[in-house]
Amino acid sequence: MIPAGRQKKELLRLTRYETAFTLLRKQIPVRTEHWDVSMPGFIEADTVAHCGESMAGEFCWSLTATDVHTQWTETRAVFNRGQHAVAKRIAEIEAALPFAILGFDTDNGGEFRNWHLLNYFLRRRHPVRFTRSRAYRKNDNARVEQKNWTHVRQLVGYARLEDPRAAELLNELYAKEWGWFRNFFCPVMKHLRTEVEGSRKRRVYDTPATPFERLKACAVASEEQIAALENLYRTLDPFALKEAIETKLRAVLRYQIRTPLFKAA
Repeated sequence: MIPAGRQKKELLRLTRYETAFTLLRKQIPVRTEHWDVSMPGFIEADTVAHCGESMAGEFCWSLTATDVHTQWTETRAVFNRGQHAVAKRIAEIEAALPFAILGFDTDNGGEFRNWHLLNYFLRRRHPVRFTRSRAYRKNDNARVEQKNWTHVRQLVGYARLEDPRAAELLNELYAKEWGWFRNFFCPVMKHLRTEVEGSRKRRVYDTPATPFERLKACAVASEEQIAALENLYRTLDPFALKEAIETKLRAVLRYQIRTPLFKAA
């Protein structure tokens, strides 16, 4: 049997943890409305596990951040999804964004819901609105959930990556060629409304445009940032980017571990 004194200490530790966890939940409110904004800066973020068929052990994760208005998306890779490592990648994403973050919305995962990230967004001259979605409601962050497929799964697939070197190589690919290719050359559509005609529903989308084109069309976009992006855009060749992406992706996938879909009995 566990000694009574040890039981008391363990109960006190759990009580303190629950109190801190409850306080943290109150500090990060639930976003109950959909962001219908006409300016960049409101970000939805999520993570994707490169775990193969098992969540056991340590492996690579992809962190995706999507701007609601322009659909500008930045992706980074991190090993083991630790709080400090995720906060570091989010800082890298913020530095790469061509606009300031005004709102940051995530799911309820521990990589986001922690004091490190809360202090990162709130302890600044202009605090960022940091919110979380409802539990088990993926549609609350539908835009970034879509980008998890187009920007991560279509590129990397579902293999297991459990080597830290794979995370570093993948992070470099995300930060450069893959991000440039998706934001400058890949048009996206935004859902405007759903029209109901009898028993049928019809989704209405806007005209396809790249995130860069959508950013340039914003009245609040910084002229200096747009000029810097224009200079970068003129140096990019989509065909050269495609070759570089394939080369770097092959280097990443050398570390993949394939698991059979059906195991022998």
